[in-house]
Amino acid sequence: MVLGQKKPMIRSIDVVNEMGFSKPSVSIAMKNLRENGYISMDREGYIRLEPPGREIAEMIYERHIFLADMLVSLGVDRETALEDACRIEHVISPESFEAMKRHIREQRKKAGNRGQENQERQP
Repeated sequence: MVLGQKKPMIRSIDVVNEMGFSKPSVSIAMKNLRENGYISMDREGYIRLEPPGREIAEMIYERHIFLADMLVSLGVDRETALEDACRIEHVISPESFEAMKRHIREQRKKAGNRGQENQERQP
């Protein structure tokens, strides 16, 4: 999804260049994704996400954005946060990710309530 925001049409070589994986590794991954119905490729080698692939990509992208923003809010510089989010987003369990989101929502809610209380106290 991130690469798709940079380029309208993507081929395997774009994945190689963006991710730094070897051509054979990307070729094997693309074959597996095609065989499992996550992507399709046209005659020119352009990749298209199929609905199941798009669903997974959107889930991973949500994790990526959330994790990167959370790390930045903790004081991690943006570039490191983005790199770390790329690693974490693929291995974190759904349970842990949902717990993190729930915790952040609760913290924001508490912070919002404290801000509202402070406004009510001011004359």
